[in-house]
Amino acid sequence: MSALLWLAALAQEPAPVRLADLERMALAANPAIGRAQAMVDAAAGRAQQAGLWPNPTFGANGEHVSKNTFGGALGGFVEQRFVTGGKLGLSRKVALEERAVAAQDQAAERQRVLNSVRTLFYRALGDQRSIEVRTELAGLAARAVAISRELSNIGQADRPDVLAAETEAERIQLELVNARNAQQRTWRRLAAVTNNPALRTAPLEGTLEDFPRIDAEAALEKIYGESPELRAAEVRVRQAEFGVRRAEVEKIPDLFVRGGLRNNREFGEVGPTGPTLRRGLEGIFDIGVEIPIFNRNQGGVKAARAEAEQARLDVERTKLALRARLAAAYKEHRDSVVAAERYRTTILPKAREAYDLYLASFRRMASAYPQTLMAQRNLFQLQDGYVEALVGAWQSSVEIEGLLLGGDPSAVVAPQ
Repeated sequence: MSALLWLAALAQEPAPVRLADLERMALAANPAIGRAQAMVDAAAGRAQQAGLWPNPTFGANGEHVSKNTFGGALGGFVEQRFVTGGKLGLSRKVALEERAVAAQDQAAERQRVLNSVRTLFYRALGDQRSIEVRTELAGLAARAVAISRELSNIGQADRPDVLAAETEAERIQLELVNARNAQQRTWRRLAAVTNNPALRTAPLEGTLEDFPRIDAEAALEKIYGESPELRAAEVRVRQAEFGVRRAEVEKIPDLFVRGGLRNNREFGEVGPTGPTLRRGLEGIFDIGVEIPIFNRNQGGVKAARAEAEQARLDVERTKLALRARLAAAYKEHRDSVVAAERYRTTILPKAREAYDLYLASFRRMASAYPQTLMAQRNLFQLQDGYVEALVGAWQSSVEIEGLLLGGDPSAVVAPQ
């Protein structure tokens, strides 16, 4: 029967969650992804519209029409504006570059979603480790309480020592509760980013110790080569250049052409034998053009050239901004990596050895309990510091390898 209960409990235990599972959920359901795609589609629609010819105008006209239905002229016409100078093609190119900008913004939004998921995943992995650490320390504290009570029973420990051990054990239990609450908060944020309200706390598949080591120069080269922010700035340069050409051809006048037919029922001139026959069907034709004497779009050209220069400078500004953001993120990464290595190789082993020695000495009544308590609390704080260093190493590497597009879930849960 016990084996059956064990199998039933095993079947109910949630399967480990992988980072790839959470990424897949977020990419499929986060509204920021669909919103970015809608912006690309909207820009594509504007590009299509920008290249369309003006619609022709159909109408009717009449001259000298009166109650005398046997006189006057009635007919119809069609009018078309012919856009010259390649204006439609240039307008469409400007709009197509806007679509390319929207596509880069979509790539950036996708990366932000992934960065947010990855940042929260490693935070959740750190929460999981913190709970394990606190559970272990709670066991150590409980052992210290048991030893204090044993020594008190044989008159070798004072009441204050027992109270101090019990207080420390309660404090660690409270820290354990806090760690579980922090874990619940992280998972709720994961549920929001993945747009999966049914997501619940589960074991995570992964390790904190195997964090990447990042080279600053290689990271900067990758960011310059792949950053959607930089690609969007470069696309805006091309867009602005097309905008200059579009402004320059604006002064080329369009042609307005009208043609049609009408039935002229007026009689011809009166001759010796009387009126001639009615005039009958006649063709009509008009053509017009606006002469650019006063308005040659001088101000539009000047503004377009200034915007092109602004776009070119914005590329350099974006590069400098990326370099500065990398400097800050890389500093955090190196700090976390060095701290994690130091904790793992030197600080924690010594702190654990000191605690074990103090505890053994206290058990032999060779030292006072306050020394053991201080060693225990120091070990607790150092374990926490180690976990935070590991999480910091991962989160900073996510930011750098994620092209410095941030990992703040609020940036992808709420519209920007």
